[in-house]
Amino acid sequence: MIGELDVSGVFVPPLLLWLGAALPLTAVLRRVLRWCGLYKFVWHRPLFDLALLVMVLGAVVALANRWVAP
Repeated sequence: MIGELDVSGVFVPPLLLWLGAALPLTAVLRRVLRWCGLYKFVWHRPLFDLALLVMVLGAVVALANRWVAP
């Protein structure tokens, strides 16, 4: 497990940094889904967007753990 990261003297939890990486990826995915017209199959769009963010965050965390701790 990774402890806090020191960013200019401020201790930041790694989850906050991973969330900062997941948000732009989620925004790109949302734009692609809207462009393809796949949102018309979604019943509750805000709930779907939250689930998409959680899935992307999980993928970022899994990739970060694999990259940091081989």
